[in-house]
Amino acid sequence: MTTDVLTGSLRGAPWRRLAVLGDSVAEGLGDPVDGYPPPPWADRLADLLREQQPGLAYANLGVRDLRAAQVRDTQLAAALDFRPDLAVVAAGGNDMLRRSFDPVAVEETLSEIVSALRAAGAAVVVMGLFDISRSPVADEDRRDGLRVRLTQLARLTRRVADRHGAWYIDLGDHPASADAGIYSADRLHVNARGHAIVVTETVRRLAAELSC
Repeated sequence: MTTDVLTGSLRGAPWRRLAVLGDSVAEGLGDPVDGYPPPPWADRLADLLREQQPGLAYANLGVRDLRAAQVRDTQLAAALDFRPDLAVVAAGGNDMLRRSFDPVAVEETLSEIVSALRAAGAAVVVMGLFDISRSPVADEDRRDGLRVRLTQLARLTRRVADRHGAWYIDLGDHPASADAGIYSADRLHVNARGHAIVVTETVRRLAAELSC
């Protein structure tokens, strides 16, 4: 979507305080790509929402390398103090990448984060991950194991969203997951093209709620 279309999709958006919590996905790591805007997806989302609410306050608390429990322990209190009416949570990816990945523990942690934000009155978006195991970027000998863990993370994240009335963004099934052209040179994070897809899908999800 073009910027004009994205802006139009959010017409009437009521949110005035946006908080983003999580790991490097929230922080916005990724390589630049010619022809794509350099700001990461969360900054672009804030800019788009600011077109509807010029006084929008925005806090991005995302820090790379954090596991879900660390996101909860280091960011949740600050997010609640910020009093968001819209929050985006992107966490669990660093847990998923480790052999010690405990889906039950991650689900409980994400549930604590989302439930606290919802209880404070925020609308919450829970961010999924692209399924990099479908792309040639992933090492062939790791794809099967990675796909299993990504599927587990996607399922538990969706359950958390459903449980607490949050909005889940499913990037794992997005066709771009299989496209090597959306990933950075580290073969882990998405690049600016990937960020453009993330902000587009986030706007689509918010627009769907606005139309209800």
